[in-house]
Amino acid sequence: MNDHIHKRVAAVTLGCKLNYAETSSILDDLCQQGWELRSIDEGADLIIVHTCAVTKKAEKKSRQKIRGIIRTNPASRIAVIGCYAQLKPEVLASIEGVDAILGTNDKFKIQSYDDISAGRIASPLVKVSPPDTFEEVYPGYSLPAAESSDRTRAFLKIQDGCDYGCAYCTIPMARGGSRSLPMAQIVERARTLASSGYREIVLTGVNIGDYRYEGTGLCDLLLKLEHVNVSRIRISSIEPDFIDDDLISLVAGSEKIVPHFHIPLQSGSDTVLKAMRRRYDTEMYFSRVKNAVDRIADCAIGTDVIVGYPGEAEADFLQMYRFLEELPLAYFHVFSCSVRPDTPLARQIANHERTPVESAEIARRYAALIELGRQKEYQFKKRYIGKECMVLFEASRGVKKGVAQYSGYTPNYLRVLVETDQAVEQTLSGNELRVLIESLGDDLNLNGRVLS
Repeated sequence: MNDHIHKRVAAVTLGCKLNYAETSSILDDLCQQGWELRSIDEGADLIIVHTCAVTKKAEKKSRQKIRGIIRTNPASRIAVIGCYAQLKPEVLASIEGVDAILGTNDKFKIQSYDDISAGRIASPLVKVSPPDTFEEVYPGYSLPAAESSDRTRAFLKIQDGCDYGCAYCTIPMARGGSRSLPMAQIVERARTLASSGYREIVLTGVNIGDYRYEGTGLCDLLLKLEHVNVSRIRISSIEPDFIDDDLISLVAGSEKIVPHFHIPLQSGSDTVLKAMRRRYDTEMYFSRVKNAVDRIADCAIGTDVIVGYPGEAEADFLQMYRFLEELPLAYFHVFSCSVRPDTPLARQIANHERTPVESAEIARRYAALIELGRQKEYQFKKRYIGKECMVLFEASRGVKKGVAQYSGYTPNYLRVLVETDQAVEQTLSGNELRVLIESLGDDLNLNGRVLS
């Protein structure tokens, strides 16, 4: 390829942390092949849009983002990749200005990006192969390069796909069955990230608790990663059945694995959980969460819940509301149920086995849970006012009247804002410093002061 043209690449990522890890991997591979990483504002010959399709809203957001990028970057070639590309390539191909659609495996193939940018192919190029061919998932997967210059936190992929088959979920169709990277490769990549200046590594995957490779599991991997020269290791979203005594004991005794879990609940009604085909009930979930909070100092636990699942009666909703009130949670995210095509749930609705909840009722229940979530988050965070916490700071959030504002996260994932003189800004970005928490704002951000 001509070294003087078509060499600038930018990316936009939507959706989960796994998407961010994969975008970083793709960008790094491109940079190793001579591409120059740019932001969209700087202009790029090729713009990669990594999409999400977990809900109808996520698909709509992906389409809006794609169309907006096309309008503001008419000279750029646009490659749309990810779960939406895998599931609905025909929809994306109908958007004027899209040059390529690359599915779950195909998005890792560097030659496709060279071909797209060089203009040697007709538009749009569509490459969507079966999602779970192991050999094609990780070619050239090396050091994740950040989409920005901030090297505070890196997302490291350890696993892909899922075997759970929840009734509402499209992940098996988009990403295939569960499979894991070799432990030695993960550890080596973690070392590379650490030597490149990253302070925190976030382990990502679709179902990372299901990590298994040649007789080893997640706890075995974590024990190896504790020897990597990095300040923090964070476990991203993990299913409740994997929060067992072994994992809790490991985190409780670790100086690197942070006391933070995101454990999806989805419903607080056992009737709805069974309909969803989840692998636990509320009794099991509560015992796992309580065990973690009791045994791990400063443990913060977040969750996801779905409201308005077809067939969810008012009694089911009230059970979920009361259950969430009882749980020792730091925060939770609320989602309105989105019925995805070709899922068991969609077939149940088509066969009149389950009845959708009225949209007005979903909105009422959603609003009630949002308010409860705000109360839970407020109660959890206010206990830290007046305490000292270690905060890992990210890049500056901007300077106003000579005052620089920074944000960072405590080990248990509390966001903290501080203001400081612009002259000392280099002492904050990328550093882990002790901060006195002074107040809790209306936005539920903690405000603090760096201690000398």
